[in-house]
Amino acid sequence: MSAKSEMGELKRESELSHGNGPAVGVVGLGYVGLPLAIQFAKSGARVLGLDIDPEKVSAINAGRSYIKHIGSGELKSLVKTGALNASTDFSKVRELEAILICVPTPLTKNREPDLSFVLQTARQIAPYLQRGTLVVLESTTYPGTTEEDLREALEQGSGMRAGVEFHLAFSPEREDPGNPASRIDRIPKVVGGFTPACLEKAVALYRRVVREVAPVSSCRVAEAAKLLENIFRSVNIALVNELKVVYAAMGVDIWEVVAAAATKPFGFMPFYPGPGLGGHCIPIDPFYLTWKAREYRQSTRFIELAGEINTRMPDYVVQRVGEALNARGKPISGSRILILGVAYKPDVDDDRESPSYVLMDLLRLRGAELAYYDPYIPVIRPGREHAHWAGMQSVEWTEETIKTFDLVLIATHHRAVDYAQLAEWAPCIVDTRNAMADAPVAPGQVWKA
Repeated sequence: MSAKSEMGELKRESELSHGNGPAVGVVGLGYVGLPLAIQFAKSGARVLGLDIDPEKVSAINAGRSYIKHIGSGELKSLVKTGALNASTDFSKVRELEAILICVPTPLTKNREPDLSFVLQTARQIAPYLQRGTLVVLESTTYPGTTEEDLREALEQGSGMRAGVEFHLAFSPEREDPGNPASRIDRIPKVVGGFTPACLEKAVALYRRVVREVAPVSSCRVAEAAKLLENIFRSVNIALVNELKVVYAAMGVDIWEVVAAAATKPFGFMPFYPGPGLGGHCIPIDPFYLTWKAREYRQSTRFIELAGEINTRMPDYVVQRVGEALNARGKPISGSRILILGVAYKPDVDDDRESPSYVLMDLLRLRGAELAYYDPYIPVIRPGREHAHWAGMQSVEWTEETIKTFDLVLIATHHRAVDYAQLAEWAPCIVDTRNAMADAPVAPGQVWKA
């Protein structure tokens, strides 16, 4: 390395340590990238957020949060002090010591990995990559992505070698939106490096913002660990979803069963059933491994079975809707049905991969007249899988409005909803989340699904 390059790297390291000028870049300012950028800014680093969406960039630079659980006050303060700013100009990468990639890794329509966002990001930053810069991928993906796909794109675009002229690592995001007790700095950070030097560089970076860093031997191990975390949840949710259907046929309440089993202080972890899987992790990530496993002629029957069970749950819910309406002498066709909650989990404004949209599609195919209520999603935004619902607005939460529906289907159990009022106003309720457990309901008014 030349003396000039060494001086440049030392200068960037000094900037990171003392907060003089932007030193850490976060690419992708969504539900993962924005909280991470804020955490680094709070730690004393100067952070540059990069995104191709000019509306997000403008909002951040105005100190305005577009994510429910991130307050605008803190964001505005960081922007005002210069600790955080955002841009669509990727040439500013040349000013950075570390670049963290937090872009989507969805599935294609054929349920195959879509790395287009990762690779496009690599192509955008590569021409401006400097010697000694650290690049970390945080997006969930299959083992080998960082060392193979991302490395190749960065090396081709920069003319430099990973592990020699720039550093490369993988550190999976761990976010728990909607949980007020969840904080980035308190969640251990798994880190894998392309080389020992890459690992050392990445560990030093993350130790600025989290209490515990868990180094592993390679990027592949870190990638595999993230998949294991989400596959574990997917498989156990599938198990309890299957048991829900079996126990319902026996007249046994799965929610009471889980509560009873959870009294065991060892050897059991409670998981809860639902109308299907949602969010950007559990419905998607397991299939990254099933796809990659085929390259090695390995089968993943357990994962695929879990996916099959979870994918089938919306059909079961719609069946229960039909049974509830039939008991009142009504068919699904022509009935007015209110979907309560389109966010994929309670108390968030994130509707990515939400099973609510699958339920809405199935019910519309059967002729239902649909509306929804969600206190956190006043208007449905365009999405990859539910663009046809974009622009639909949440109804008002009033007795007059709720009484106009033949049935209310609880798909998401937001704490902000008054379920006692719902019991008073709605003639028929199908509850997929056990939200009505403590509400005063009439016999036959609530159907569990």
